[in-house]
Amino acid sequence: MAQLPVKKKRQPPVSLPADPECCVRFPGVVLCLVEKKMGLSRKAFLATLAQRKGFCVEEASSERVTHVVSEGNSGGEVVEWLKRKSSPCMEAVGHGVALLDLSWFTESMSAGRPVEIEPRHRLQVAAHAKELEGQCQVSAYACQRRTPLEHNHQMLTEALEILAEEAHFWGSEGRSLAFSRAASVLKSLPWTVRKIQDLKSLPCIGEHSRRVIQEILEDGVSSEVEKIRQSERYQTMKLFTKIFGVGVKTASRWHQEGLRTLADLQAHHTKLSKEQQAGLLHYEDLSTPVTFSEAEAIGQLVRDVVEQCLPGASVTLTGGFRRGKQSGHDVDLLLTHPVDGQEIGLLGKVIAQMDRQGFLLYHSIHRNTFQSFEDEAQEIRDSTTSMDHFERCFSIFCLGCFPGGIPGSASEARRPNNTEQVSGTTGSWKAVRVDLVVTPCSQFPFALLGWTGSQNFERDLRRFSKHEKKMTLNSHALYDKGKRTFLTAASEEEIFNHLDLEYIPPEERNA
Repeated sequence: MAQLPVKKKRQPPVSLPADPECCVRFPGVVLCLVEKKMGLSRKAFLATLAQRKGFCVEEASSERVTHVVSEGNSGGEVVEWLKRKSSPCMEAVGHGVALLDLSWFTESMSAGRPVEIEPRHRLQVAAHAKELEGQCQVSAYACQRRTPLEHNHQMLTEALEILAEEAHFWGSEGRSLAFSRAASVLKSLPWTVRKIQDLKSLPCIGEHSRRVIQEILEDGVSSEVEKIRQSERYQTMKLFTKIFGVGVKTASRWHQEGLRTLADLQAHHTKLSKEQQAGLLHYEDLSTPVTFSEAEAIGQLVRDVVEQCLPGASVTLTGGFRRGKQSGHDVDLLLTHPVDGQEIGLLGKVIAQMDRQGFLLYHSIHRNTFQSFEDEAQEIRDSTTSMDHFERCFSIFCLGCFPGGIPGSASEARRPNNTEQVSGTTGSWKAVRVDLVVTPCSQFPFALLGWTGSQNFERDLRRFSKHEKKMTLNSHALYDKGKRTFLTAASEEEIFNHLDLEYIPPEERNA
């Protein structure tokens, strides 16, 4: 009689071992192990290990799951697996439930506790094609994009900005602008670029920028950017252009002469302007970021003096601090008065008073060169620069830090003499760059808009005005070339309205 093949007995599915409540050390952490690619046997082994360490492990059907752990799967694959399991935690993915790589699990087991979740632990879920297509509707103009301070592409934008800076150091303004615009677009994205295909529909990102971005996405670093970062010329140009009063041409000439350090400038008795002498003398302090509290304190000090000189006049903090930054390289203040003409002569009085009180280490006043709106009409039709004609003072303030960290004037303590460097002498002094700009009240909204920045935002706002609206905008006025007339505005919002633009508040102009 023929023998029938012996039918193998089917093994029952491996179930997770019991989890005694008395052994749970971390009740707020409930693990779900994904068996896809992991296998049931390995899943059971890892679950036992986790429970011995005091972790709670449950199936995908549990509503208590807080950490979904996977081995060898992408975030999208894990989401699809959870969908098939009809897991109740699906809706909470990204909002309480974390999708994690096994590396977080193994590190937690080694530590005997749940380790902090870092970006490298998280499994990223790619956007669906339709969602991504909708996200990619990005304007080519920074003035039509909302750009907050915090964004998702710090590593990419830093690399592009180094390329922009290097191009600027070589005098290649076109290349510099191209890299800067590419970085500006990335800063505005509310979603994260994870592969080069995500850049497909984005404006202002050229082939060179794409190559750098792709290399960083794939390797974590750009060899080109690192080579620039480590180059002697780039480091020297960075050093010299940080000196108050030193531009790219001067820094480049010094580099060609063989100068490399601040000590070289002194050793070779390099001829310096008074502005550059002050910048070199206080280099350490002026290279240290100014904090928001210091900027506000300086603003209040100036307000007090302005009120003494011209009651009713106002002082407004602009620049990066108005955009929400907590630190910057200098302090920009706009001075005005509600009545046009009353501001004339104010700056000289303010500077004289502050000098007497011991606040000023250096100052240079530049007179108002604005003639009339008729002359301005001709100039802004032909002009390619963003420079304005306001009366201003470029200065270096001397602030002392007293108990409680309150900045005060040098007159309240020993004022440094002309040869000693404020930075590091007593530990209580700090030299700070301050620009004071005086504007008539009628031009104040335009000045406020121009001096708030960012540079990319302002550049594109002028570009949009010219190419899309046939108007010319600067920090004095908005000129309609078609109607041959100046458009008045009592606020920044009215300027945006004239241009048919949605108003973007200062804190979202960080392009």
